[in-house]
Amino acid sequence: MNYSQIPLDGFQGLKQNWRSDALSGFLVFLLALPLSLGIAKASEFPPAMGVLTAMIGGLLVTLFAGSRLTIKGPAAGLITICAGAVTEMGGGQEGWQLALGAVVVAAGIQILFGFLKFGTFSEIFPHSAVHGMLAAIGLIIFSKQIHVLLGIDPATLKGLEPIALFERIPDSIRHADPRVTVLGVISLVIIFGLPFVKNTFIKRIPAPMYVLGFTIPMAWLMDFKHTEPAFDMVKIGDFWGQIGLNVRFDLIESFVFWKYVVMFLFVNTIETLLTVKAIDGLDPWKRPSDPNKDLVAVGIGNSVSSVLGGLPMISEVARSSANVNFGGRTRWANFFHGLFLLVAMLLFIPVIEMIPNTALAALLIAVGYRLASPNEFFKVYKIGSEQLAIFIITILVTLATDLLVGVGAGIIAKLVFHLINGVPLSSMFKGHFEVEDSGDVYKLKINQAAVFTNILSFKKAFNNIPANRQVVLDFTGATMLDHTFMELLHHFEDDYEHKGGNLTMIGFERFKASSSHPLAARKFSPEQLRKIEINLDTRQVELRDFAGDHGFTFYPQRVRDLKKFKDFPITTGNRLLFEENIMTAHRDWGRIEISDIGLTEGVRQEQREGVVTVLELTELDVQVPDFSLEPESLWSKFSELTFGKDVDFGDQPGFSKKYYLRGQDELAVRKFFNSELRDFLENREEVHLECHRNRILLYKRREALAISELRYLEKFAEDLVAILST
Repeated sequence: MNYSQIPLDGFQGLKQNWRSDALSGFLVFLLALPLSLGIAKASEFPPAMGVLTAMIGGLLVTLFAGSRLTIKGPAAGLITICAGAVTEMGGGQEGWQLALGAVVVAAGIQILFGFLKFGTFSEIFPHSAVHGMLAAIGLIIFSKQIHVLLGIDPATLKGLEPIALFERIPDSIRHADPRVTVLGVISLVIIFGLPFVKNTFIKRIPAPMYVLGFTIPMAWLMDFKHTEPAFDMVKIGDFWGQIGLNVRFDLIESFVFWKYVVMFLFVNTIETLLTVKAIDGLDPWKRPSDPNKDLVAVGIGNSVSSVLGGLPMISEVARSSANVNFGGRTRWANFFHGLFLLVAMLLFIPVIEMIPNTALAALLIAVGYRLASPNEFFKVYKIGSEQLAIFIITILVTLATDLLVGVGAGIIAKLVFHLINGVPLSSMFKGHFEVEDSGDVYKLKINQAAVFTNILSFKKAFNNIPANRQVVLDFTGATMLDHTFMELLHHFEDDYEHKGGNLTMIGFERFKASSSHPLAARKFSPEQLRKIEINLDTRQVELRDFAGDHGFTFYPQRVRDLKKFKDFPITTGNRLLFEENIMTAHRDWGRIEISDIGLTEGVRQEQREGVVTVLELTELDVQVPDFSLEPESLWSKFSELTFGKDVDFGDQPGFSKKYYLRGQDELAVRKFFNSELRDFLENREEVHLECHRNRILLYKRREALAISELRYLEKFAEDLVAILST
């Protein structure tokens, strides 16, 4: 609850936060173990080498990392590169060991990149092209793993390209092993059905553990070890005996060797840097990571892992996002995740070898689906049709050729769109801006175009802005702002205001956005200056009528100044995007405001967007301590280790059973929650109540409320204030 005290780092941080980090590390371990096995097997590496990679990513890389909350380990995004390298370098053990040589060389260059501070260069790659590359990888993963799920012998699919693998799906369905397929299909039902379960505790346990909890006993009961071919079961073998000097450099003078060095280096570096940046946005304490230091750390981990036989590792987005949601506080959560993996490989290899490969295939199909789901296409389309075109071009070219050519095609497509939109060649690779510092106000005027190819100029300009100042960003001289620049601007705005600065932007009304998305590209349009009409959608019309009937003033405009929500628990693990449909009113007892806030949970492929209707009470005549009140669940008992002790009342067990209450000053919280307030809350519908600096935030659930529910929310707030005022 108390986010004002930033967790300590280093060994002091371990002493201070070991309980919360150990719990989060354990839960991440449950997610990482089966995924690491599956990723390694799909990559044509020995399955246990994926676990070795994650162990090194936790136990070793933690000591050097430049980020606090990211989890290091093997990633689905590198499956196609690893498998391609092993196959093209001879296949089998020889191909595996030669591929390790390419990883070692790439890791050495990666370390050099970190020392040369190349971390910022990830900004220049357009996000639509990078996401298109990942979506293509998702489709490739699906094209391979669907056959494994059906129990088809992988040897019959050797050498087939993704399109040919898709063409073979009907034949694989006709020749599927029924018993294997049933376990695989039920595993998919578990994975995709879990998000629809309402119980919070059940949803907190990672889906892969439910899959293993089902498939291992079933494979044992059906005697898979003796009745199914060997390729249908995970085989670890002598794990500790396999670890050693496995790397070979026999092909170092060949083209294929250096082709994969470049591919490992490019995808590994980009994925790591983008994940570090994204997880920083979810950090409750907004601690800035050092991307260059993290790049060096991952390079060290890749070097050690590949010499011993492991896969390349990255800062992995799904496990890192889960770490934030599980309450990880410091880098030691990553360490504990590696420690639990070490224990598993010391004690539980016989159990791991009972896992059927169809279960791992189901997990990888789910990963591939997240990378290339229809929602990914829709999210890109919401940013703009041009972004969707770049996204699809990258996917198609990647499927037809390889990853580097696909990303190159996406970058060229974006350059073409910029030229069509009138971006002058003079500003294509150089940013144009003017700085004016009057002492009271620091003004940065953006001129011409701000696009992905010149974004490093603007990033440097933003970094040079003095801290804690009144800053004006003037866009009256700009003609084009692309999506990549809008992403940079969004992150800078959040970080600068979080650190105490005040940021104002002028000139945005001159632009026409390519879509309604807050980060959509914008192009100067004289017609925008003449527009004064505000078009209301159906919900806004209903809200306007509600506001008129209940004494509110209605503001439909979308705003991005969200400092007032800073440090409220609702922001933990989320990124707030905007506030809109604001209804305000002054009552005799204070000020009431109802609004819709847009937020995202998770990051990148794990990201889910939503809108929550919240009610805020301010200017109250009573003193209220900081606290957070939410409906109780089984998960709350685990949450006490991470988010704070549940304040219970022995004389009112009904209230204590219904709500999980926490606060930094327990005595003040107990005094505030008197018997009358507890009776009121116990006998009403469940709500979420949060207070910070004498401002109370109230919402029913994490979604937009229907108009019919707004009156209940308003009446609840009025009755609450009446009780507080007595």
